[in-house]
Amino acid sequence: MDYVFEIVDKTERKIHLTKERWNHILKHPNMDDSIEKIKKALENPTTIRYNENDEKVRYYYLEFKSNYPSERYLLISVKYLNNHGFIITSFFTNKITGIKWKVK
Repeated sequence: MDYVFEIVDKTERKIHLTKERWNHILKHPNMDDSIEKIKKALENPTTIRYNENDEKVRYYYLEFKSNYPSERYLLISVKYLNNHGFIITSFFTNKITGIKWKVK
């Protein structure tokens, strides 16, 4: 599988972004130059949350105070399988959702 990048996140787990998922992310507004922002959010997020309906999914948020209110947070949705993560999607949002996850 072709990766755009692979990185070690704040929890010391590998996460990758595939070309297919990157093409999906590019369909969201203002995401065309966001690869470095996505990497930064994975390495040093403002917060990490989990999906109450799927324990394998984590939401990484990075706050951008200078952005428009509708684009205050960059969200990266990551699914973990066998302790290795892959990015599902990423986009800007105005609020944080999910249950706060405590980094071990």
